[in-house]
Amino acid sequence: MNDTPEHAQRESLILRVVWMLVFLVVWQLAELLLAGLVVVQLIYRLIYGAPSASVMDVGDSLSQYLAQIGRFGTFHTDQKPWPFADWPAPRPADGEAPHVARAPAPAEPDREPKL
Repeated sequence: MNDTPEHAQRESLILRVVWMLVFLVVWQLAELLLAGLVVVQLIYRLIYGAPSASVMDVGDSLSQYLAQIGRFGTFHTDQKPWPFADWPAPRPADGEAPHVARAPAPAEPDREPKL
C-alpha cells in the first residue's frame, strides 16, 4: 500500500471532485427551483401588491444554499453544504415589506333565543 501524504492528498482531492460533481447537479436543480420562486413571487406581488413572506424566506434560504455550494466548489471552504451542514436560516428582509394576510373576522355570536 502507498500511504504517503501525497497519496492521501490525491485521494482527498478525488473525493472532493466527486462531491463537487454531485453538488453541481444539485446546483442545477436548485437554480430551477429559485427561478420558479421568482416567478411565483412576481405573480403574488402583482395580485396582492406586496411580496409573500414565506416565498421571501424560502428564496433567501435557497439563495444562501446556492452560495454555500459556490463557496465549496471554488475551494473557498472545505465545509460541504446541506445535508452535511445545517440548512441556511432566512435573514430579515431589507426590501419591500411582505404581504400580511388578515385573519378572518370572528363570527358574530348567535343571538337567537335557544328553545
